[in-house]
Amino acid sequence: MSRIHAAVGVVGALLATMAGATEVAVSGLFPGKALLVIDGGRPTLVAPGRTVAGVRVVAIHGEQVVVDVDGQRKALRLGERVVNRGGGAAPGSVVNLHADGRGHFVTIGTINGSTMRFIVDTGASFVSLGRADAERAGIDYRKHGRPSAAQTANGIVRTWIVKLNTVKVGDVTLHNVDAAVHDTDLPVALLGMSFLNRMEMQREGDTLTLRRRY
Repeated sequence: MSRIHAAVGVVGALLATMAGATEVAVSGLFPGKALLVIDGGRPTLVAPGRTVAGVRVVAIHGEQVVVDVDGQRKALRLGERVVNRGGGAAPGSVVNLHADGRGHFVTIGTINGSTMRFIVDTGASFVSLGRADAERAGIDYRKHGRPSAAQTANGIVRTWIVKLNTVKVGDVTLHNVDAAVHDTDLPVALLGMSFLNRMEMQREGDTLTLRRRY
């Protein structure tokens, strides 16, 4: 059945593109909000009644999200009509994370084979790590990175955008992941959207399930 749903999603996406319709994917589900990918853009958390880029979330029922797209009401399940932003890797790997006492999802994983302590951060565009962690992972960010800057609680900080060979959390390993290396040390690495974009996310109580899409 999953293969049938995937085939239907691909055909639907092709037809939508031909008709000039907006493409919408349900990438994750959280209490009272759906994580939508609209026209292949950045995933956005949308609550019922809110409209983003012309797409209105009407209601959320379990794993089904009812949206109003281009004047038409559609019911999409988690993972349906996902915009393909890459390929080559088979989906299916799953990891379950559990919230700590403050509601944060913290886990141990690796970057380029080096052990890291991660915190899930949907507000971070990239996987982000500090200077010491980058050096420990063998990342010569000053030589190979692209200079950039990031807005933090302490103001704007200098960063370098790099490509990580591997990021592993649980049984999920992703290759060629964009990351931001800060020119200061960070207490924990941020598991940002450059990793999470490639996952389906669903939260139930204190458990966050990440399922690899590609």
